Amino acid sequence: MKTLVDQLGNQHTFQSTPKRIISLVPSQTELLYDLGLEESIVGITKFCVHPFHLKATKTIVGGTKQVKYDKIKELNPDIIICNKEENTLEIVEELREICPVWITNIITIEDNLQMIHDFGQIFNKRTEAQNWTDKTNFALQDFQNFIKDKPIQKVAYFIWANPYMVAGSDTFVNELLKLNKLENIYQNKGRYPEVIIQKMRIQGDPDLVFLSSEPFPFKEEHAFEIGRHTHHATTVFVDGEMFSWYGSRLVKSFEYFKLLHSKI
Repeated sequence: MKTLVDQLGNQHTFQSTPKRIISLVPSQTELLYDLGLEESIVGITKFCVHPFHLKATKTIVGGTKQVKYDKIKELNPDIIICNKEENTLEIVEELREICPVWITNIITIEDNLQMIHDFGQIFNKRTEAQNWTDKTNFALQDFQNFIKDKPIQKVAYFIWANPYMVAGSDTFVNELLKLNKLENIYQNKGRYPEVIIQKMRIQGDPDLVFLSSEPFPFKEEHAFEIGRHTHHATTVFVDGEMFSWYGSRLVKSFEYFKLLHSKI
């Protein structure tokens, strides 16, 4: 028996290691797989695209905001993995009627490392979790050395159009922007604020405009429209997974960031 506390402070007592896992967060599904838990994963969301073959071998139980409770019950899970940002409180409370719900809350890299550690404890994968922690820390130190002499640039990171929305403060995206020495012009406007692009010049006038590949499929016309309201910003289509997926994906993100800096 072990008692553990999730990242929202909820205490969980496990009589034995959970064997049947449902993951309602794509990046956490990838982490579970990378910890060697593929056989234990029984249910995932339609957005869990890494590794790709899981969509063919696991039961799809809906999305991150709308889940199919009947399907989840039929899978008889021992634990359901959720996230404060991705899954609503209403969903979590309904799922708690089925089995224990472990909730993560990832804003910083330290939070990410804590999640990896927690999963190692819950699923008896301590060695695998430590390996991923070591990989992450090594890649982080290497990137910090790479970035140390880069100049600070101002950036706006767009995640949605109609209305236009950006990543703001207290988000994992903003933490990774800071790590890249990119000053978010909207970091004082809440987590995911709607913005008026016609005011961009007076609200920070970024050097860079990032258009994320998820959750909105930005096109060239969006780049043109947004760019018209800056002085001379460079607009870059960026891989949203590299900025917003936590877990084991972060190791790949650091290499992606190096390539990104060669373009900007």
